[in-house]
Amino acid sequence: MAFTHLHVHTEYSLLDGAARIDRLVSRAAELGMDSIAITDHGAMFGVVDFYRAAKKAGIKPIIGCEVYTAARTRFDKDSEKDKFSGHLVLLAETDEGYRNLIKIVSRGYTEGFYYRPRIDNDILRKYSKGIIATSACLAGRVQQALLNDDYETAKKEALEYQDIFGKGNFFLELQDQGLPEEKKVNQLLIQLSRETGIEMIAANDVHYVNQEDAEFHDVLLCIQTGAYVADKDRMRFENDQFYLKSEKEMRRIFAEVPEAIDNTHKIAQRCNMEFDFDHLHLPEFVPPEPYDNRTYLRMLCEEGCIQRYGEITPEL
Repeated sequence: MAFTHLHVHTEYSLLDGAARIDRLVSRAAELGMDSIAITDHGAMFGVVDFYRAAKKAGIKPIIGCEVYTAARTRFDKDSEKDKFSGHLVLLAETDEGYRNLIKIVSRGYTEGFYYRPRIDNDILRKYSKGIIATSACLAGRVQQALLNDDYETAKKEALEYQDIFGKGNFFLELQDQGLPEEKKVNQLLIQLSRETGIEMIAANDVHYVNQEDAEFHDVLLCIQTGAYVADKDRMRFENDQFYLKSEKEMRRIFAEVPEAIDNTHKIAQRCNMEFDFDHLHLPEFVPPEPYDNRTYLRMLCEEGCIQRYGEITPEL
């Protein structure tokens, strides 16, 4: 196969992804795919389950995340200026890249959480090594600028991401789920690619496994937003095209830019991080002198008893 899905939401994109990992991997195997990514929204809770399932099926797992990017910095939390965030797909190319990816995602929760776990370019620069990035969906910063008819800002954003991750490590992501906005943006992304030399990839924004699963995904969105299926004015996906498409389908959709299809598999071949399940990775605690672990623990317990009870009685 010469196509790899690099933008995939599993059940761990909570109340947004309806692609259960076992069915997702099974379907990818049916389609003859030799690799597939996991890129859940703002979280990596499913990566171990996904890794095990993919390995068992003989498919190469690519570990990633679709992170939320802050409108300004991750520390800004103004209800008018910072409520809405962008999207960016990050893929672990190496073991170091995986460690950097979990640091990025964790900082989104511990430092940047405001409606969503958000990160900013300062964090990306600090932990960019070993990571491949793509511009994500219509919510990506590059695409948002293009939708707002601001081509120069889109170009500036793309070049900044290329500077952060390094040449050859940032890609412009084309998507076509039949939305009119995508038609407009894709032509501009192709133009931007030719002007800047930033390569493209083709992706389908996978939120469920099979096309007929769109109905169940719609119910899931209703649960997320507290709405009813019958409600007219509610959040909904516009069609049933957000499923795991075959390479044949993807090549037909992106016939104008076959290199964007081929680049997905080139990225998959570059991503070679591995989980080690054969060793325990426990932190080593070194007590202060003159204690060893046993005497230090006893000292802490004695201090705690005195703080709580005033003295250490035989009963204590």
